[in-house]
Amino acid sequence: MMVQMSQRKPLFAANWKMHKTSAEATSFVRELLSGPMPDSSDYLIAASFTLLSGLRQVIGESPILLAAQNMFFEEQGAFTGEISPLQLKDIGVTHVIIGHSERRHIFGESDELLNKKLLACQNYGLIPVFCLGETSEERESGKAAETIKNQLSLGINGLNAATVENMIVAYEPVWAIGTGKTASPEQVEEMHHLLRQALPDTTRLLYGGSVKPDNSEILLTLPSVDGFLVGGAALDPATFRQIFQ
Repeated sequence: MMVQMSQRKPLFAANWKMHKTSAEATSFVRELLSGPMPDSSDYLIAASFTLLSGLRQVIGESPILLAAQNMFFEEQGAFTGEISPLQLKDIGVTHVIIGHSERRHIFGESDELLNKKLLACQNYGLIPVFCLGETSEERESGKAAETIKNQLSLGINGLNAATVENMIVAYEPVWAIGTGKTASPEQVEEMHHLLRQALPDTTRLLYGGSVKPDNSEILLTLPSVDGFLVGGAALDPATFRQIFQ
């Protein structure tokens, strides 16, 4: 039986991607915290590596959770330019985005590599925000469901039950990211239903893909949507607040 969204605490995640200086990041958080943030929801900011340590200090004991946008799977070593799970834990990061479509399609990250990163999250007690989604070609050829199922099964291979129960899965159709296009409620519900069948009831499912205040309200009424992973609309604190309010 499908669990209603009220039994899974909604999560609103801001993925800043490669945006913001330290001063801009601090200003955003202070403005966001100046208004109400109901404890009926969770809030997360995923920021560039250069911002994480400073944000940890600004966020303090507030309700905002802190995520990295990526991570390598080794603890240390000769991996120039990479960040390890140990380094993220050391500065107080609790969540990591794994497998965002930009990592898959711009940087060529494979399902096998993403599985190693998810296993590293498990080993270091970091909560993954695991992203998956089909391209426009895969959807048009009728392979959207197959793509999602494969990405999920290959990604979570070897994870223990507790990790899967507590992880966050974000469905992000590649064709809707940064394009202004949004999956229809029917498309979102269809893909989330596939994911829900393969995941525990406790695993939160987010939607990402050109989420804005004018489409977030109807998407959030869907029983399978537990929140959003927001890109461009999360760069402004007032717009981000409109989405979660």
